Amino acid sequence: MSANVEMNNRPAPDGVLVDIAKYVCNMDISSVEAYDTARNCLIDTLGCGLLALRFPECTKHLGSIVPGTTVRNGSRVPGTSHELDPVKAAWDIGAMIRWLDYNDTWLAAEWGHPSDNLGGILAVADYLSRCRVAEGKTPLTIRDVLTAMIKAHEIQGVLALENSFNRVGLDHVILVKVASTAVVTHLLGGTEAQVIDALSQAFVDGQSLRTYRHSPNAGSRKSWAAGDATSRAVRLAMMTMAGEMGIPGVLTAPQWGFYDVLFSRTNKDQQLKAEAARCFSLNQPYGSYVMENILFKISFPAEFHSQTACEAAVRLHPQVRDRLNDISKIVITTHESAIRIISKVGPLANPADRDHCIQYMVAVPLAFGDLVAEHYEDSFHQDHPIIDQLREKMEIVEDPRYSREYLEADKRSIANAIQIFFVDGTSTEKIAVEYPIGHRRRRAEGIPVLEQKFLSNLRTRFPEHRCQQIIEICLNKQILEETPVNEFMALLTIN
Repeated sequence: MSANVEMNNRPAPDGVLVDIAKYVCNMDISSVEAYDTARNCLIDTLGCGLLALRFPECTKHLGSIVPGTTVRNGSRVPGTSHELDPVKAAWDIGAMIRWLDYNDTWLAAEWGHPSDNLGGILAVADYLSRCRVAEGKTPLTIRDVLTAMIKAHEIQGVLALENSFNRVGLDHVILVKVASTAVVTHLLGGTEAQVIDALSQAFVDGQSLRTYRHSPNAGSRKSWAAGDATSRAVRLAMMTMAGEMGIPGVLTAPQWGFYDVLFSRTNKDQQLKAEAARCFSLNQPYGSYVMENILFKISFPAEFHSQTACEAAVRLHPQVRDRLNDISKIVITTHESAIRIISKVGPLANPADRDHCIQYMVAVPLAFGDLVAEHYEDSFHQDHPIIDQLREKMEIVEDPRYSREYLEADKRSIANAIQIFFVDGTSTEKIAVEYPIGHRRRRAEGIPVLEQKFLSNLRTRFPEHRCQQIIEICLNKQILEETPVNEFMALLTIN
């Protein structure tokens, strides 16, 4: 036989796929803390989506692709009257959730927003429940949704712990696609083998580049990219359940597999090349660690690496609000990831550009005492030239300890500090905030604020009696978990 003839022996499924499938199909989640956190995550995520419906740039994307299309037992989109096929509903819910950059966050070698997976989970759960009720069967409950959320968070978060997709130019929404594919396939009744097949399709798919998150191309795609990813997961899951075959060696196939094609760098920068390993590094088994340690964006609709900087700026506001024109220098001390991702100078072209600029996100609360979604809009920026004047006076400095503790498992801080210097030689104290209010270390302080945030977001869409009905269910753990998904979604629908 010729030496260059390729043997066509189909491999066993890659171990990464097998481990995820076994976890999704077989693991019983026993952590009370995980379910309590998932309940808070559910209401916060839904609230973020409802708030986004105030913005036409978001709502213009929602609804059936072909206007007027009706879907029997369709998935509802919260805060709207849309009833869509689960693929498009997942897109809509996912886009709403992410639009204002206000839902949860996971920070590690890769970062991301695991609640993005709720788009696919909720759309499929509602569709399945409505179909089951129509057939006289028992619908899924919110407990099932919470279990799927815990597992999706875990898959996305554990894969992110030591694997930097951004280092090879890929966007973190690949992990949304992977996690959503796994849990949605299982919700649809998929076996271990079918989850493996569906996961292989998610990895072999075209993957998003990070171009739309970075200067000079930052734009609104970053607001719907996760919706697109969780929607694609639903499509791949449904194809698999219809009998589509998988690609067992999708990760490890020489030359053609994910590792060789997309997870290695072939450039002259040897440091980056060394950091981008040719296979995933997985240092712990799947359980409920990620949900238990998830970060909530409670106070500010801002990229998470800036959350503590915004908090420090709010605290400094009373000292500087009457002296803005006397400022000579603003020093922001931060960590390496913030510098790499959200530090930028020069013109900011759109809201998506502004909410990924630490200088902008500090300037606004310094000047105005708060940071809300409307502060990113063109009209607000154009009417307040002081924002760019303050940006020009900022210096960004890395603190090695901040960078180190950002990655330490027992800390995972997201530290920032700000100090203001004036032309007369005086200065403010250096205000440092190492853990944001949404951190696990500040849960007792943060959850009441999170619940108030949810109620405020409900009020942007529903009359007060409906808001109180929804909040009463959501804050009662037992009642919420026992609520059928179709009934819960009906409460969130506008007729």
